[in-house]
Amino acid sequence: MVATPKPCFSTEPVARHLNPVQSTAVTHMNLNTFFAALAMAAIIASASAQEIKRLDPAANKLVPGNAKLERLVTGFNKWTEGPVWTGSGSLFFAEIPANNIVRWTPSGASVFIHPSGYSGSQPYGGPEPGSNGMTLDPGGRLTVAGHARRNVWRLETLDPAGQITVLADLYQGKRLSSPNDLVYKSDGSLYFTDPPYGLRTQGDQDKEKELKVNGVYRIPNAARQAAGAPPDRQHLQLLIQDLPRPNGIAFSPDEKTLYVSDSGRRIWMRYSVNADGSVGNGSLLLDTQGDKAPGGPDGIKVDTEGNLYGAAPGGVWIISPAGKHLVTIQVPEVVANLAWGDRDAKTLFITASTSVYKIRLGVRGVMP
Repeated sequence: MVATPKPCFSTEPVARHLNPVQSTAVTHMNLNTFFAALAMAAIIASASAQEIKRLDPAANKLVPGNAKLERLVTGFNKWTEGPVWTGSGSLFFAEIPANNIVRWTPSGASVFIHPSGYSGSQPYGGPEPGSNGMTLDPGGRLTVAGHARRNVWRLETLDPAGQITVLADLYQGKRLSSPNDLVYKSDGSLYFTDPPYGLRTQGDQDKEKELKVNGVYRIPNAARQAAGAPPDRQHLQLLIQDLPRPNGIAFSPDEKTLYVSDSGRRIWMRYSVNADGSVGNGSLLLDTQGDKAPGGPDGIKVDTEGNLYGAAPGGVWIISPAGKHLVTIQVPEVVANLAWGDRDAKTLFITASTSVYKIRLGVRGVMP
């Protein structure tokens, strides 16, 4: 695992990348008319892409009237994922097809770790060879859903060549499929989802898929696992096994509810959390199947008031704890995941197809 040279990522403003005007022969119009039309097209594209749909009066507290979506960096390979903000003022996120973890600071973006997922000597042969979701443990250590690496691992220091500790790789002697996203509970246990998206065919019939279920798992005492120690395979717990494609995962602020997005059925589910860390029967929080906009339920986060923020059709949806759709923050690309950041935890960072965005909001987010 080594750092690679800084790639050429673009930090141009949002409007430069939205719905470009088709080339027109300037000889057919006055230059002033041409440039006026060009400017107007850019304004319209920018406004359309940054529209915030307020569906409930509660939206005004959550999203200030001057809130504006800003593109931080672009030019990535098809799919950015798994963002997490660190105490050092950096945003880490996965560029899955390129098998990279990227580090962004206000001075720019550079590859932090390559390979982040699959590390074999032969070409992977699937669309998603990299790692996926990331979070921090109570000690601030970067914890990674290995995706094509087929495990969950922790980096002991924020050094790309630092020691790696594998937290989970097998369940009842069978390899995990491709851990996707993860969240710590305050007691140090780690919960993660395991759909097959990191396998070569991404399907349930993939010849390398060993587990029949696409599960949600819990690693008790994950934060207390000693650096370099092998996984505690005997105590890995399968909590949920009836979701077609469990994906994003988050706790309510009081940790009494576990939220899971199912990208197969395009829904968000909620589960009551028992005293022993297990979960009760799930219930539907919200269904997006009737919305035909690009994208669907994927990564999720919560704010300190209990509202859920999720990758969704058309961008990011803000959902009340009761399951009411309050706001849509429209994003000009398909959204994968999100993370709270900055010192006041009021900036929402958004990873999408080829770019990373941010927007300042009116409430604090729950950060790892």
